[in-house]
Amino acid sequence: MRWRDFRQSSNVEDRRGLPIPGGAGGLGIGTVVVAFVAAWLLGIDPGVLPGMLQGNGAPMQQQAAPEGAGGVPADEEGRFASVILASTEDVWSGLFRQSGANYRAPRLVLFEQRVDTACGLAGAASGPFYCPGDHRLYVDLSFFRVLSQRLGAEGDFARAYVIAHEVGHHVQNLQGTMDRLAAARQRLSASQYNALSVRTELQADCYAGVWANHAQQARNWLEAGDVEEGLNAAAAVGDDRLQRRMQGTVVPESFTHGSSAQRARWFRTGLESGDPQDCDTFGAAR
Repeated sequence: MRWRDFRQSSNVEDRRGLPIPGGAGGLGIGTVVVAFVAAWLLGIDPGVLPGMLQGNGAPMQQQAAPEGAGGVPADEEGRFASVILASTEDVWSGLFRQSGANYRAPRLVLFEQRVDTACGLAGAASGPFYCPGDHRLYVDLSFFRVLSQRLGAEGDFARAYVIAHEVGHHVQNLQGTMDRLAAARQRLSASQYNALSVRTELQADCYAGVWANHAQQARNWLEAGDVEEGLNAAAAVGDDRLQRRMQGTVVPESFTHGSSAQRARWFRTGLESGDPQDCDTFGAAR
């Protein structure tokens, strides 16, 4: 990707190098890491884990860091993330405007090891995530090295896909999808909720593709092999591939994000059409 000549977003909080939070109730990083690994294996939403570890079923509500804490990133990885975020702002602002709505951009928080959020205390083991409670994306940039070195998803566009996917969750939050998902948790069984979570994640993949379509039209920044990098990244984080890698077996009923084939297919759908209306994963047969 030819990304270096484009603007950086001002909606970035670089908390790397700041004091690492201890978390309410004294949760240690070892406990958090073990919990998040267990959550992934069992198909539990990581957002509820901090509250569960405190002895209740609801996420902890915590005070986020001050607005703009840490400043604008100046290193290569930080600048890349900031440029991709800026592009998502341009694309989704335009798409929302076309539908007669205003787009409220999320903030991107870069952190190391662990971070306090409105969804609770999170560790790097949770991977990049979006917290609907504070409209922020949280990324420990070391994940990108895991993505390339351990999962085989290399390249700038693979990393861009990850950020765009989390922005897709922000779009869903603005659309009310995240509220409906939270409400559904109270009335569905674990397997039914997992199936709904899969459709939510696949829609975010599709929205990432929609962003890529419009960003390429506006910037012409993709190079040979970039599209394949993005599709490979979507497949690399499929539940079936991750479960087979981590535990040797695949348990479809525990899927929370979708299979490799599903994730790549929905990312391609958005990429080829550029129309958010084509991202109705809830009405599709998957």
